[in-house]
Amino acid sequence: MTLSGKMEAEVEIKVSAETFHDVFSCRPHHVSNMSPAKVQNVDLHEGDWGKPGTVISWSYVHDGVAKISKQVIEAIDDVKLSTTFKVIGGDITTEFKNFKFIVQATPKGEGSCLVHWTLEYEKLNENVPDPRTLLELLIHLSKDIEEHHLTQKPTAQA
Repeated sequence: MTLSGKMEAEVEIKVSAETFHDVFSCRPHHVSNMSPAKVQNVDLHEGDWGKPGTVISWSYVHDGVAKISKQVIEAIDDVKLSTTFKVIGGDITTEFKNFKFIVQATPKGEGSCLVHWTLEYEKLNENVPDPRTLLELLIHLSKDIEEHHLTQKPTAQA
């Protein structure tokens, strides 16, 4: 049994690729407003929002349990509309030696996009299950962000 793995999932949402990318690349601290049942808080530890090298901490609920994940924003690609997060602390590190989240938004028609999540990981041992439920959480989180944007009242532009 191999300890390294990669899991991927994709979901189509009715949010522009640029808007979705902006949420994860520059405004992850707003996710708790868009999906409060899944993400309670995102705190800035060092660096600046929207910059590679920034360290943030997510307070979230996974499988009914409150958890923490400390991550560094490893890369932001504004052309491919992708953001890479590397886990550097928190609950995930109790089961995984290495863990990365990569989220990419690809435009699909007017005001829609495909959100592609990739989890790259190395388990601490062979008894650790694949992070399937974590990937499912991210798909549901993407749908919550869609719902938030669909129900948000438009504001006047200055």
